[in-house]
Amino acid sequence: MSVGLTLPTLPRAHIAVTELLDQAREAEEAGAASIWFAQLPLSHDALVAAALAGQVTSRVEIGTSVVPIYPRHPLALASAARTASEASGGRFTLGIGLGAKNFLEPVYGTPYPPPVRHLREYLTVLRAVFAGEQVDFAGSTVEAHLTEPAPAVPISVLVAAMGPQALRVTGELADGTLPYLASPQALSNLIVPGIGPGKRVVAAVPAVVTSDVDAVRELAARELGFYGSIPSYQRVLAAGGVENAADLVLIGDEETVAAGVQRYFDAGATDVLLTQTALHTDEDRRRTWRLTGELNSSGS
Repeated sequence: MSVGLTLPTLPRAHIAVTELLDQAREAEEAGAASIWFAQLPLSHDALVAAALAGQVTSRVEIGTSVVPIYPRHPLALASAARTASEASGGRFTLGIGLGAKNFLEPVYGTPYPPPVRHLREYLTVLRAVFAGEQVDFAGSTVEAHLTEPAPAVPISVLVAAMGPQALRVTGELADGTLPYLASPQALSNLIVPGIGPGKRVVAAVPAVVTSDVDAVRELAARELGFYGSIPSYQRVLAAGGVENAADLVLIGDEETVAAGVQRYFDAGATDVLLTQTALHTDEDRRRTWRLTGELNSSGS
């Protein structure tokens, strides 16, 4: 069991690369078991950030949480992942996701493919590339032809899968899942049985150690409100018996947040990833990061 952190802290779109790398160093020094970078339009590229972080850290696992597979071609993504893996000395984990059609399609202006079929074809190509195999694949959503493959590289792939069909494909073709806003109930009833045995389950959980619970709860409601309009999140929230995404934010003192984290491990998570949602002050961030290190030291 391990507890990691997402970077950068909010607001994600307004941070210099030098500050982002300072945060990576600080997260490692605080005792985080892993650090993960999100991918957002017009923000830093998560894979580039991961590669750079690999150069300024020495111990932590470095991952992406998550890179949408639409509209990037799997061969282009595989090259970037290979770079991040080499830059981090093999500490890199590739976290990918389907993304949300109603958000991404208007941004990029290209048709959004059938998601589960696209995931299966995408993972098929990624697995072959990372295995150092020749790729000659023509699916209905992905086509890739690589007659001179690069050497094999052992990159672990996690998928932000939460629906039954996506979980089934992920269990077959990936190393695990990285669900977000899946409550302990949703984890134990849907995610863990859906992906099958022997797979990694990295539960991404919003958490803030704070003395100002009301202010953080109000901020969380504003930041997470839009997830209620995304069908995939609507379904996972309903499966977890939760009406609003903000209800899942772990808010309070160290004991309160630690107890909330433990519930995810009890529900079947192999790892918990604390996301930087609704951080109220820099002191809240320091307390949250310090708790992360303490949980890892104590074995959660």
